[in-house]
Order: sequence, then structure tokens, then C-alpha cells
Amino acid sequence: MFLRMVARPLMAKVKETTGIVGLEVVPNAREVLIKLYAKTLKEIEAVPEDEGYRKAVESFTRHRLKVCQEEEDWETIEKRLGCGQVEELIEEAQDELKLIDKMIEWDPWGVPDDYECEVIEDDAPVPKHVPLHRPGPLPEEFYKTLDAVNSGTLQDAISSSKKGEPAITSGDAQPKE
Repeated sequence: MFLRMVARPLMAKVKETTGIVGLEVVPNAREVLIKLYAKTLKEIEAVPEDEGYRKAVESFTRHRLKVCQEEEDWETIEKRLGCGQVEELIEEAQDELKLIDKMIEWDPWGVPDDYECEVIEDDAPVPKHVPLHRPGPLPEEFYKTLDAVNSGTLQDAISSSKKGEPAITSGDAQPKE
């Protein structure tokens, strides 16, 4: 037991390079990650609890923190997380902290109490500044196919088309003569 506690850190592999230009090796990456993840979890508390952004950040940060606390070796951390090298994870965590600050500043989840949203009902005229996003009508073949599926005759339509009769098509293509 004593030998494992003393010898294990000494036997750990030393990373010489990340293989990524401009990304230096961080010898104490595990400790750096643990501190960054703890700071992320603390700072994300400023975001409302019911926001999806907070839930997502807390979820993956807790998972990554847990892996970093359970593993001593940088190689094992990289393998278990499967998200790149520990140095890349450090950059990601630093970027996430910057984003949290920006999100708090921008307050995208805060809608003023006096904000009024214009609701357009059914066929009411749409103001010219609002783009129309209404799809065109569906082709007639769609409705024929839908009727065939609902009535259970789709298989009959398919088998009759094999006998030389016109089939239900899904486009403008005309059958060859």
C-alpha cells in the first residue's frame, strides 16, 4: 500500500508535447482542471436554475470534475473523458468561464416584466416587417399516399404498380412509356 502511494506518482508518464502548435504541456493539468471545474460550478450558480445553459454546463462539468478527482494519470483522464488532451480541456474550461461571464452580462433569460410580444392569430394580416414562414401546399400525391396508408391499400397500390398500372409517385416525375 505504501509503495503504491509513493511509487505511483513517480512512475507516471511524463508528457513531452501535445503535438498541437501553440499548446504547451501543462505538467499539473489534473490539478488545474479540478480548480477550473470547481470555479465553473461556483460561477454558474449565478445563472437561473431552470435555464438549459446552466443545466448543461453543470452536467458536463460535474462529470469531468468527478473523473479528474478519481484518476491520477493524465492519460486515463483523457481516455475516460474522450474530449481531447488535458491541455485542450484546460482551454475549454477557461473559455467556458469567460462565456459564463458574458452570459450573465447579456442576461438572455431575463425578459422584462413590461415586455409585450405581438401575437398573430390565424389569418390576421401579418405586418410587413415580419417574415412569412409558411410552407406551400403539399403535392396531391402526398394525400393519395396518406389515404392509401390509412385505408390499408398502400400494399395494393404498390403491387398494382408492378403489374404495369400507374403507381402513386412522390414527385413530378412522369412514368416512362
